[in-house]
Amino acid sequence: MNAKSDDLCIDWLPTFGVQLRKAGVQFDAVRMDEEPGRALADRLARMTGGDPGPVIDVAGSRPCVYFLVTAGSTAFHLWPAEVRRLTSGPDRESFIPVPALHDMTWPLSWRYPPTAPDRFVHTMLLRAALETWAQAAPS
Repeated sequence: MNAKSDDLCIDWLPTFGVQLRKAGVQFDAVRMDEEPGRALADRLARMTGGDPGPVIDVAGSRPCVYFLVTAGSTAFHLWPAEVRRLTSGPDRESFIPVPALHDMTWPLSWRYPPTAPDRFVHTMLLRAALETWAQAAPS
């Protein structure tokens, strides 16, 4: 079945192209650069039976991965230096590029597409996967 953005009834998902979404409204994001981010996304997928929640892959000159998490769920946690939290608050605004499900959106694509309106990457599971990644990473 070829699902379209409208079929999922996800209001933050563009029908075509790429749109910027303000962090803290529908979701926040955790960004990790290059191959470690992709490896972490794949580790989460194995941990969750193939559905880690929405993960955006960015190719090109500055490759990275965005893990879309519940708004506000990244606060009050220490994160490794390799990770950047994208949130919004009184002194900061962050925007996350979100591609359509089935459109030409290079360099953005869905490594793991959204499956339901309120289904995001579980922040505590992401942190646990990051901790095991940090322990396994060469010093």
